Amino acid sequence: MYLYLLGLVVLFYLYRWVREMPRVPDKGSKHVYVTGCDSGFGNLLARHLDKKGFRVIAACFTEKGEDGLKKSCSSKLTTTHLDVRSKESVAKVGAMIKELVGEQGLWAIVNNAGVSVPSAPNDWLTIDDFKSMLDVNLMGVIATTLSVLPLIKKARGRVVNVASVFGRISPTGGPYTISKYGVEAFNDSLRLNMKHFGVKVLCIEPGFFKTNVTDSVLLKRNVETLWAKLPQDVKDDYGPQFLPNSLEMIDEKVSKISDGDLMKVVGCMEHAVSAVRPRTRYSPGWDAKLFWLPLSYMPTCLTDYFFHIQSSPIAVKI
Repeated sequence: MYLYLLGLVVLFYLYRWVREMPRVPDKGSKHVYVTGCDSGFGNLLARHLDKKGFRVIAACFTEKGEDGLKKSCSSKLTTTHLDVRSKESVAKVGAMIKELVGEQGLWAIVNNAGVSVPSAPNDWLTIDDFKSMLDVNLMGVIATTLSVLPLIKKARGRVVNVASVFGRISPTGGPYTISKYGVEAFNDSLRLNMKHFGVKVLCIEPGFFKTNVTDSVLLKRNVETLWAKLPQDVKDDYGPQFLPNSLEMIDEKVSKISDGDLMKVVGCMEHAVSAVRPRTRYSPGWDAKLFWLPLSYMPTCLTDYFFHIQSSPIAVKI
């Protein structure tokens, strides 16, 4: 019986592998708009798609990011400054892309830009802390997509949204998981809406990878800065050991479980852009496949207990 089940699983994955192999033709005429290309996944994806022959429009926040791509990529790649928090910046880039792609439209947008700080327990934060991240991770995704959606409809192309496994489960406080849950919801509603127009809307849900989002130095500095701003009564609630324990946890857990092979994510992004039959969702990283996603389907009482025993102890006891 078990051998039959194993055989069915093997046949399913073999069938899926064969089905997903074909790639779209005429890559040299297809424009792909990628946000967040200064570093990490976005930078690597822009280079990768350029080598594959696509006409990449790489949006960077810094001149350094633009200069690096210009030096390392072909003349077909176009760089532009983009601040996804700014309506004017998003509209300006959208108008530039409309003029660049002409009547053929835009083949794909990859919404990759994102930040991971400020992150902390919710009672450490202000509403401005939440807004600053949501403006980038969620409102930025929506704004950039809407700015070029008519062009994607014209090309019957793709929208690729980068969410996270933390769009499925919320083990931390702060706006990061909220923003990723929002991306998931926007992705799902847009996918159903755009199906009528032949547009594919796809979601990437990475686990932990070594990028700025999981940079332990940045994350520890964030925690220390927020702790220093807290009123004394909140510090007393958490206790003097909470801060050093949290910093130690970042070093021990975040750094160690983060995968250094960014191509696992970039390969999924490229497949979403170039495959004739892309997947609706991609979950790159073994931690995503074997831990975070299965955990997200567990009963709430079990996940709450697991995260509770893994968290740093606090001074106030109920």
